[in-house]
Amino acid sequence: MTLDALRLEVPDIFGEVATPLADLNEQLAHARSQPHDHALQQVLGLLFQLNRSVMTLLERQRALQSCSDEYRHYAAHYANGTPPSALFVRLCSELAIGFKHLLLQILRGRQPSRPHLAWCLYMAQHFLAQSLLRHYQLYQEPPPSLWRDSHLLYWIGEHQKCLDEPVAAAFQPPPASTLRGIYQQMLLLALSNPFHLADGECPQLFGALAPLAGLARLLPWEDDDEGEGDAPTVDLTEAQPCLGYAQTPEGSREYLRRFELGALLVALHEPAPLQSSAERQLLERVQPHWLGRQQRRHPRTEQDAECSLAVGLPAIHAELVEQRPGRTPAQMLDASPGGARLLCSADQAAHLSVGQLVLLLTRSATPILALVRWRHFNSEGLHLGLRYLKGLPRPVWLRRAPSAQTHLGILQSTPAPGNGWHHGLWLATGQFGEGENLWLQLASVQNQAILPLPAANLGTASVSRHPLRLA
Repeated sequence: MTLDALRLEVPDIFGEVATPLADLNEQLAHARSQPHDHALQQVLGLLFQLNRSVMTLLERQRALQSCSDEYRHYAAHYANGTPPSALFVRLCSELAIGFKHLLLQILRGRQPSRPHLAWCLYMAQHFLAQSLLRHYQLYQEPPPSLWRDSHLLYWIGEHQKCLDEPVAAAFQPPPASTLRGIYQQMLLLALSNPFHLADGECPQLFGALAPLAGLARLLPWEDDDEGEGDAPTVDLTEAQPCLGYAQTPEGSREYLRRFELGALLVALHEPAPLQSSAERQLLERVQPHWLGRQQRRHPRTEQDAECSLAVGLPAIHAELVEQRPGRTPAQMLDASPGGARLLCSADQAAHLSVGQLVLLLTRSATPILALVRWRHFNSEGLHLGLRYLKGLPRPVWLRRAPSAQTHLGILQSTPAPGNGWHHGLWLATGQFGEGENLWLQLASVQNQAILPLPAANLGTASVSRHPLRLA
């Protein structure tokens, strides 16, 4: 396969523009007065027509700049981590299509200036990056064409010497400031196990990568690279971000690249005044995945069994005291000693977030406590990855004083060598402070034990586990 700009995936041009450009800004301004979804629908409809209409280069550029301004306005609605709507994801894709059309017009012209070409390549890549980010934010696989076009834009930039041309773009979450940077920002995001990230962490990670991504380098492939297992391999002809570590590169050497992360890994540990502690912790957590260290440690066997879940601390507590709360039906698809993969209805997504505590109920008499580690949507429904938490789950009640308000908790107990036990107390995140004295009561015990709450040794956005010593 020969990489060629004409292979960019764009719709056909059908005819003259249906919306007079003189009226475009007025219609975009009118859309802002509508409710959010109606406004997005109107803007998307206008952009859809523009992307399939005959326009001069200058007309298309001005129209796309106006639509990019509207994108900033509507993107602010999702700045707090709110999952994007399907309309917004389509808007990102249509903006990418518009800038790809503009790029083709520029390349067909005579001797485009490097800054102009770099800006257009960057904007097309930016909206592909936004489409990628929003798919991951919704725990959905991005379309294969997204990666084909992203690789192609990088290749064009490489040959036009536009990779490191700085572009000022005031978008949120912040992208890197060069074509090289934003393309590698996409690669790093894809390598970060995005389906394992909690709600809201994907945009946060994307922004944290912005000042760092340009430090990595895609180096030409050399024959002796075959033996190196440390650097991901990118095939610019494939519809995937990087080759899997078990994949043998089969494409032409001309289109193979080694993703060298050395400078980036050094920079991760250098002081970064504008980086928040949450961003620093997130980068440290995903870094091992860039080097191919997989989370799965146990071989899995296929299953096809009905099961159900009690979701969240209150439901698990009620299940353990035999109050029979509502259960979430599921199907177990595979299992291992360390966890399982389940398939649920997509309607259950709102309360089955990454990091949620669940109780897995099967035909076995023993329920299993587990954490949701990842999730993924497709046409079948919501796929969940569970990490088993070994030990006996028991319901407990907690109070700040013997007669104070009751709070629910789950005690996870595992045998220790000898005759003792290890205990972990599961609580809602942020419910109590470290060192706070709590009165704890087990279901089968009348007395309440007082204990200071130790620091958590495992935590997610919804629950935290605190190690306990009980007499």
